[in-house]
Amino acid sequence: MEKKTTPPLVPELSPNAITVLERRYLKRDTEGKVLEKPVDMFRRVAQTIAAADQLFAEKADTEPLAEDFYRMMAHLEFLPNSPTLMNAGRELGQLSACFVLPVGDSMEDIFDAVKYTALIHKSGGGTGFSFSRLRPANDVVMTTTGISSGPISFMRVFDVATETIKQGGTRRGANMGILRVDHPDIMNFIMCKADHKQLNNFNISVGLTEAFMKAVEKDENYDLVNPRNGQVTGQLNARKVFNRIVTQAWENGEPGIVFLDRLNRDNPTPHVGAIESTNPCGEQPLLPYESCNLGSINLAKMVSGGQIAWDRLKEIVHLGVHFLDNVVEVNKYPLPQIAEMTLANRKIGLGVMGWADMLIRLGVAYNSDEAVELGKKVMAFINDQGHEASRALAVARGAFPNFQGSVYEKKSEAPLRNATVTTIAPTGTISIIANASSGVEPLFAVSYVRQVMDNDRLVEVHPYFEAVARQRGFYSPELMQRIAEQGSLHDLEEIPEDIRRIFVTAHDITPEVHIRMQAAFQQYTDNAVSKTVNFPKTATIQDVTRVYELAYQLDCKGVTIYRDGSRDQQVLSVGKKEEAAPGAPKDKPATKRERPKVLKGWTYQMQTGCGPLYVTVNEDNTGLFELFTTMGKAGGCAASQNEAIGRMVSLAWRSGLQARQVIKQLQGISCHSHSGFGENKILSCADAVAKAIQSHLTANGDKVQHEKRAFFKGACPDCGGIVEHEGGCVVCRICGYSECA
Repeated sequence: MEKKTTPPLVPELSPNAITVLERRYLKRDTEGKVLEKPVDMFRRVAQTIAAADQLFAEKADTEPLAEDFYRMMAHLEFLPNSPTLMNAGRELGQLSACFVLPVGDSMEDIFDAVKYTALIHKSGGGTGFSFSRLRPANDVVMTTTGISSGPISFMRVFDVATETIKQGGTRRGANMGILRVDHPDIMNFIMCKADHKQLNNFNISVGLTEAFMKAVEKDENYDLVNPRNGQVTGQLNARKVFNRIVTQAWENGEPGIVFLDRLNRDNPTPHVGAIESTNPCGEQPLLPYESCNLGSINLAKMVSGGQIAWDRLKEIVHLGVHFLDNVVEVNKYPLPQIAEMTLANRKIGLGVMGWADMLIRLGVAYNSDEAVELGKKVMAFINDQGHEASRALAVARGAFPNFQGSVYEKKSEAPLRNATVTTIAPTGTISIIANASSGVEPLFAVSYVRQVMDNDRLVEVHPYFEAVARQRGFYSPELMQRIAEQGSLHDLEEIPEDIRRIFVTAHDITPEVHIRMQAAFQQYTDNAVSKTVNFPKTATIQDVTRVYELAYQLDCKGVTIYRDGSRDQQVLSVGKKEEAAPGAPKDKPATKRERPKVLKGWTYQMQTGCGPLYVTVNEDNTGLFELFTTMGKAGGCAASQNEAIGRMVSLAWRSGLQARQVIKQLQGISCHSHSGFGENKILSCADAVAKAIQSHLTANGDKVQHEKRAFFKGACPDCGGIVEHEGGCVVCRICGYSECA
C-alpha cells in the first residue's frame, strides 16, 4: 500500500510580503541575485530548527517535526524573529534579534562593550545598554587625576560605531540606552536627543524606581547617587524631573520610561544578576550578555467560524515553544559570553501579532471593555500553555541550568526548560510577511495611498474591510480614496455604523485605551509588552502625564508614546488633516524650514545640450536645503525653466521631501538636444539637475545617511511610504524598512 503524501503547501503571500522577502530575507548571490523563493526559505528554516531534536535523540526522525514547523510558517500562523528567517541554515547562523551588554565604569570595559556591539550589529542583532554604572560628568578619574566626561559622551561613541557598522548590514543596528533616574547626569540624559542631531541610532529610556514614583506622588525630593562610590551627590524634586520626562516625550517621543524595580520583581534568576536594560524596543528585559529569541503567533489565523480556535491555538503555542527552544540550541552566538548566559537561562519570548485582525474577525471593537477582557483571556491561555510546553520539554531535555536558585525552584514549581516563555514584541516586518496587524497594536490605517511608479498611486485597502465592503454593497474606489485621505471611517456616514465601530484605527482610540490594552497583555506576559501609545497632534502635556501615571497604576513595565507630528521633518501621515486657518492654503506642508543667513554649498558643472549648467546644492544642519541653477548661456527659455526647477526642488527639500524622490522625478526626462555618451549622457537640463544631485549624494556619503535619519521619522527613506510608530521604532508597511534591528 502506497504511503499517502500531503500535497505541498505554498504560502499565500501578499505583494508587500513578497517585496519584503525579496529585499531583505531571501538568499542572494554575490551579485545580489535572489537565489531562493519564499517556500525555500520556510523549508530551510524549518529543517534547520527541527534538526536540533537530534541533539537530544541521535536517531530521531526530524522530518515530521520539520513538516509541522514548515506548515506553521507557510500558513502564516507563526513566524520567528527576522534573524532566524534570514540566517537559519546559512553560514552566518546568528538567529537572535537582540542582546544586552554590560557597560562597566572603566575605559577597558567601555571599549570592550563598543567592540562587542560592533560584532553583534555585524551579525544582524540589536543591543541594549544601561549606562548607569558610569560615573557622572566632571567626576574624578583617579588613575589620570582628570575628570570624567560622563555617560552621554560615551553613548556618542556607541552611536558612531553603530552608524559605521550598519552601512553594509542586512538589517540596521539599533540600540537602547537606559539611565537610572537617580544618576547625577539624569537631566542631561533626558534632554540628550532634544535637538535630533545626535544619538540617532539610540532609543533612550529613563529607568524609574518605585522610590522615585512614590516621591513623585508626594511631590518630594529624591537622592542622586554617584555609581562610582554610592555616595549621595545631591537632590532633585521628583515631580519636576517627572514633568521634564513627560514634556520631552510630548515634544518628540523620547525618552520612554521603564520601571526597573518591576523588571527585577519578575526576574526569574535574581541569584544570577540584576536586570539593568532591555532590548531596543523595550519588550525584553535581559541580564548582561543575554540574547532574546522571539517568535509570534498570528492571532488572525486563530479564528474559525466567528470563534477563537482554542485547540489550534494550543497546538501552535506548543509548536512555537518547541521551535524557539530549538533556536536557542542551534544558534551561532556572536560572543562566547552570550552563548554561556543564554544557554544557562534559555529565555524565549513567544508573542502575538494580528490582535487587531482577530478582534475584527470576531466583531469586537478594539476600544471596548470586551476587547480588553478578551486580551487577558487570550494571553492567559498562551502563557499557561507556553509554560506547560516548557515544562514538558524540561522533562525530556532537562530544566534550564540556572533553575536551581531561581524563583520557580523557591516556589517549588515544576522545572521549566526556559526561564521566560512569553514576550509581546512589535513584530515589525514579520507582520508584513504575515499580512497581519502588528503586535497588539490597533490598525494603523484602513486604507492608504501607495506610490508604486513615477506617476502611479495605488490605494491599498485592508483585506477584511474590502471584503465586508463588497459583501455589504458600499465598496467603491472613490470611497476607498476618501478613506485613504481621511485615515479614519469615523465621519463617513455612508459606511454602516457597526462597521465603523469595528474598523477603528490607532488615532480613533484614546491613549487611555492604548495603555489599558497594554496592561491587559502585560498581566499574563513573563517579560514585557512593546506598544506605542499614540496621541493626536493636539494632545497636551497633561494628556501624556495622565497616561504615564496610568501605566504606573496598571502595573505596566514601561511606556513608549508618540504624538503625531512631534518629530522633526514628519512629512507623511495618515489621518485627518488639521483645519487650516481661514484663508490659509489647505495643502500647506506640515513643516517648512526657514532659511538661515549662511549656508554651505557645492557647485557642480554639468554639460547639457544647451550649454554648461552650473548646479549649486546648499545644506543646513539638517541636510539638503536648496538648489540653484545658472546657465552658461544667459537668458532664454532654458534658463527660466532651470530657475523654476531650482525653486521647486528647494521648496521640496525645505518641506521634507527626500533627495532620491526628487532624483526619481527628474532623471530620464529627455529633450531634443542631448549631450555626452554612455554614463555621462545628459538627456536634458532636468536630467542634468538629477545627475548633479546624485553626484552630490555620492560624494557626501555621510550626508546621505544624515538625510535618511532626518526624514525617516515620517516617511520611509527607501520607498517614501508611510511609516508606523511602534514600540519605540518605525516600520514601513510597504517595503519593510525598519529603524530598529
